Amino acid sequence: MFYFLAAVVAINCGYYLLFSKFSFLKHQKSEYQNFPVSVIVCAKNEAENLKKHIPLWLDQNHSQYELILINDASYDSTLEVMEDFAKNDSRIKIVNVINNEAFWGSKKYALTLGIKKATYKRMLFTDADCKPASKNWISLMTSQFNEQKQLILGYGAYLKTKGFLNKLIRFETFITALQYFSYAKAGLPYMGVGRNLAYTASLYYANNGFTSHIKIPSGDDDLFVNQVATSKNTAICFNKNAFTYSQPKNTFKDWIKQKRRHISTAKYYKPIYKFLLGLYFISNVSFWVLAIASLLTLDWKIPTALIAFRILFQFIVTAKATTKLNEKDLLWFLPFYEVFLLFIQFGIFVTGIGKKHTSWK
Repeated sequence: MFYFLAAVVAINCGYYLLFSKFSFLKHQKSEYQNFPVSVIVCAKNEAENLKKHIPLWLDQNHSQYELILINDASYDSTLEVMEDFAKNDSRIKIVNVINNEAFWGSKKYALTLGIKKATYKRMLFTDADCKPASKNWISLMTSQFNEQKQLILGYGAYLKTKGFLNKLIRFETFITALQYFSYAKAGLPYMGVGRNLAYTASLYYANNGFTSHIKIPSGDDDLFVNQVATSKNTAICFNKNAFTYSQPKNTFKDWIKQKRRHISTAKYYKPIYKFLLGLYFISNVSFWVLAIASLLTLDWKIPTALIAFRILFQFIVTAKATTKLNEKDLLWFLPFYEVFLLFIQFGIFVTGIGKKHTSWK
């Protein structure tokens, strides 16, 4: 058992060495570019969020941009809110999507129509419930574009509130970002989040947009990145002023439903990423199972050094990343959050087998 534990610890530490590629990066300087940008937001029944966030998107310190608002067949006053703002600002363009039989409830179909409406070749995506961290969000995210870099991965954070669920949601979001930022720095970009993502129109059209996975309800962000991202065309943006912030779910039921929908796309990833992500999950579960079993069945002094080394190594790497992503309050209960999250993820995986998701909201 000790040797199994040692092997698992070695695998765990290998992953944290990978994550150190992001954790120990120097902080990004605030570099501003004035590329013309199309900011694209797809909204379904988001009238209240749009009232709060459209003014923030329009109040950016960026000289040339348009705001494309997509009403995805909403049945609340989403369209009316969009139209009211558009009356007073010529930068707003509205795409009103009416459901059809072939693409019923498809966010990718709605986004496709919005992208076709875009005037500029650089596009920045966010969600209706997301607010930018600063007035320089557009400039900072798009400053990473150059002749080679056509895909920019940003951080879509969640607002801090009281309670264990909020911390767990932010911890899961943080760990996900730590992984996709680190993989990208290692030349293996595999996903991004639609709450804060940018890419060029040429990259989109060269890869036929969402065509290869248009029938899958989720994945307009991670599946597209998994399909088109390479070590040469992908950059990351982790400047704190370039974050977006969303309101997290308020109940475990709603959050688990959301995560089940998100996780449903992972089976469509390229094989190398399914292997690496699967091994990461299995090695983490194995560590905690073997750690507890070893302490119960062996002389506690033998496995304790290995267990302590693994946790300490994890803390060192993670601490730097929590500072970068403004999530330092999550660090001190890291092992507890990790164990609880693994339990939740395993439950989602088991209960989600065979279930189909038919819409994005």
